[in-house]
Amino acid sequence: MTDTAAAPEHTPEQAAEQPEQAAAHGPVNSDVPPDHLSVNPKSPHFAEDHLRRGVGIRFKGRERTDIEEYSIAEGWVRVQAGKSLDRKGQPLTLKLTGPVEAWFQDLGDDAPVAKKD
Repeated sequence: MTDTAAAPEHTPEQAAEQPEQAAAHGPVNSDVPPDHLSVNPKSPHFAEDHLRRGVGIRFKGRERTDIEEYSIAEGWVRVQAGKSLDRKGQPLTLKLTGPVEAWFQDLGDDAPVAKKD
């Protein structure tokens, strides 16, 4: 007879998924945004808790508010291409490359900035 009452019930998929999500998005209480973030809920890089705080993006030295997704390490952002939609109803996006910086807007003007070194 084994004691299974003490162990929480998790499927192998759930157990494998949890560490990846924590590592990909970082702790919510961090002062710098994650390296990769998306506003699309279907994306694996979507983190609602981070987006609620408000993420400011500076791309090529200019502050932008139309960013759909970004990657600081890879140096790119995705922006919506007009009002065009794909066959699944998602907006078409363009991938632009260049230096990307991100910060949490709720920390004020002197917030720490995440950028590629």
